[in-house]
Amino acid sequence: MPSAARAGMITIGPDLEVCRMGYGAMRLTGDGVWGPADDAENAHAVLRAAVEMGVTLIDTANSYGPEVNEQYIHDALFPYADDLVIATKGGLTRSGPSEWHANGDPAHLKAECEASIKRLGVESIALYQLHRPDPEVPYAESVGALAELQREGKIQHVGISNVDSVQLEVASDIVEVVSVQNRFSVSDRGSFEVLLACERHGIAFLPWFPLASGGLADGGALAAIAAAHEATIYQIALAWLLARSPVIVPIPGTSSLAHLEQNIAAAAIRLNESEMRSLEVVA
Repeated sequence: MPSAARAGMITIGPDLEVCRMGYGAMRLTGDGVWGPADDAENAHAVLRAAVEMGVTLIDTANSYGPEVNEQYIHDALFPYADDLVIATKGGLTRSGPSEWHANGDPAHLKAECEASIKRLGVESIALYQLHRPDPEVPYAESVGALAELQREGKIQHVGISNVDSVQLEVASDIVEVVSVQNRFSVSDRGSFEVLLACERHGIAFLPWFPLASGGLADGGALAAIAAAHEATIYQIALAWLLARSPVIVPIPGTSSLAHLEQNIAAAAIRLNESEMRSLEVVA
């Protein structure tokens, strides 16, 4: 059985020590991240298997379903292992499959957090992340709501998501930001400057859509490296993330037990300097 521990450990904030290979639970819902999964028992089985394989960070959001994803996590894993961190997010509302709407109103964020606490069955959320800046609400006000929730003891640590470097600075002036969740992969490096800022300040960087391989799948360096390691291109994409920066914590998601095993097995792949250089220039 593959082990997430092969990826090594990272401490998020002052005290959340987790394996650097996490799991993103978003896919454990219906099509378009809407409604329940076709097979709830499979969703529960995947969550349990992730923990059995050493995953200690599971990422979710109240908007996944909505609400369905958090409930699955509770039903499958509660009471939670002492070393398991459930990270959730607030700040998006849903109107249908694949439809997402930002809502950074402080009152809304506080209500969402309270509801997540109840669904997850916890007294305080270990890591609560602002899902996306709302262009209709000053970003400082949205982040300020999370700072208030932290002072009230309803969340322990604050993370942000889908931000640029300026927004990271704004948030960091208001509250200690322990994590940033932005899109980033071997073929999508648009958040490179944000990653560098996270490295400078010791902030964990959780790349979403980490398995994006783009045109690299059709031959080229990624395929050649995968063949050399007897791995898939997606496993190499994950191994690249782990090697690219010590603050990166991949959170690949899947609803398949077989793919879960493949993803976690990537924690054991070690890319050499030549392989890393070849992947730096192909994207």
